[in-house]
Amino acid sequence: MTITTAEVETRAMRHAIALSAWGRGTTSPNPPVGCVVLDGDGRLAGQGWHRRKGEPHAEAHALAQAGSAARGGTAVVTLEPCCHHGRTPPCHRALIEAGIARVVIAVLDPTSRGRGGAALLREAGIDVVEGLLVEEAHLVLGPWLAALERQRPVLTWGCCLTRQGTLKGDGTVLPGEIDTLVHDDTTTAATEWLAPRSLSTLPTDPHQALATLHHEGARAVGLVADSAAVRPYLDAGLIDHIEAHSPRETAHLPNLPDGYRLARISRLNDGLRLSLTRNSTNAQNPSPSAQS
Repeated sequence: MTITTAEVETRAMRHAIALSAWGRGTTSPNPPVGCVVLDGDGRLAGQGWHRRKGEPHAEAHALAQAGSAARGGTAVVTLEPCCHHGRTPPCHRALIEAGIARVVIAVLDPTSRGRGGAALLREAGIDVVEGLLVEEAHLVLGPWLAALERQRPVLTWGCCLTRQGTLKGDGTVLPGEIDTLVHDDTTTAATEWLAPRSLSTLPTDPHQALATLHHEGARAVGLVADSAAVRPYLDAGLIDHIEAHSPRETAHLPNLPDGYRLARISRLNDGLRLSLTRNSTNAQNPSPSAQS
């Protein structure tokens, strides 16, 4: 059975999305992006993902691997190629110089300056398609996009339910895409979980704390502390997700914070892992700033 171009590009985009996940937690403030280059016959010629800020972007890795096979081929990328020169050259220019004939994009970049990478690619005579597997691409890009919109990092509280019905900090349940860990000095579990950056002080002014972290480049922050220390963050509506470990010996589930819904429940070692998400967020007016 002949595979259509649409099917080939859909498979390539899913592959690019999977590749992009390898960059979660290490690219901030840049987005985690994946790219696949297909040759003129639709065969895989190159692949790559953005690893760290200041290092080559996903397109550069994929093009380098593809070499001359990129000419006349298709680049499938999870986020619109950048159009400005930061710490690395603009990706739209690299695609043009490599002779790419078609670019398939999942998500448009809200930080694009001027006309954006897609428009510049079209001006160069390249066929551009936008919006392929947007929802699936958001599985990886979602936290970065949310932090950009809110102008603060996405905040996840890691905690454990005790036999006494209280919530104490637990860093072991935090997701791997956390790029900064904030905990109090009394939380021993925090030392067992390593983020790229760890802060051993828990600021009491949540708005100022998150504004400072965002300015410093944090986009996904893990908070590890007991419920009393976390209360100001909860009251301010700034905790987006809660990851709670419920050990087997816990007699019952205490009342979890109001305003959250249970998004997922799964087994975790000797108990259950409860993943909660806020029912609504206090969205702020976005003020996109270009990344490099």
